[in-house]
Amino acid sequence: MNVLDLIRAAGPLLWVLLLLSVYVVYLVAVRVQALSRLGRDASTLIERARAVTAESGPGAALAEVDRASHSSPAATVLRAGLSRADRGVEAATSAMQGALIVEEDRLYTGLSALGTAAQVAPLLGLLGTVIGMVRSFLVFSQTTAPTPEQLATGISEALINTAGGLIVAIVAYVARGALRTRADRIATQAERVREELPGWLVRPAASLLSRADVALTFDDVLPGEMRR
Repeated sequence: MNVLDLIRAAGPLLWVLLLLSVYVVYLVAVRVQALSRLGRDASTLIERARAVTAESGPGAALAEVDRASHSSPAATVLRAGLSRADRGVEAATSAMQGALIVEEDRLYTGLSALGTAAQVAPLLGLLGTVIGMVRSFLVFSQTTAPTPEQLATGISEALINTAGGLIVAIVAYVARGALRTRADRIATQAERVREELPGWLVRPAASLLSRADVALTFDDVLPGEMRR
């Protein structure tokens, strides 16, 4: 019995499972491609932005990030925070929070659909099983001595639909877990930026204040030393 014979024996419900499997494979392929694009490591860019912020301020750091043309969520959150840094730490934090929400939506798009497919596929397989068993019992009601071929039709439909539903569910469930793990790793880097950038904005100000105090002290002491 080849694949076409199995499909014919499984009945029309298997076509629904086949369409669902095609959708699952398509969705997984799209999400893998999207996460590969969004998952570029931004560690070097983050450290560079930190150094430039401490040395030249958030405006220069923003120009550095724009020149990098980095498409990762971490870079987007970083860009949002630096662009509002001139309005204060709270404004920068709020901008980063908004950007992070948008980026998380991009990262986790399609995962709920995979979860739904993983739940629906076994139910469709179970429905096909029930239909196949009903057909087998109808043979008994219509024939006093059913042949093995007559019984095999309903039993084949039941088992093939069960197997098809389980296969689709397993693929969808495993793919969803792998994609979520990948998305979590990317989101963690973006959250790191949101947590660390306010500290970058505070430290340069504190450093400038400290330098001003040192300069003032030096100016106060220098005339006295010269008089001596």
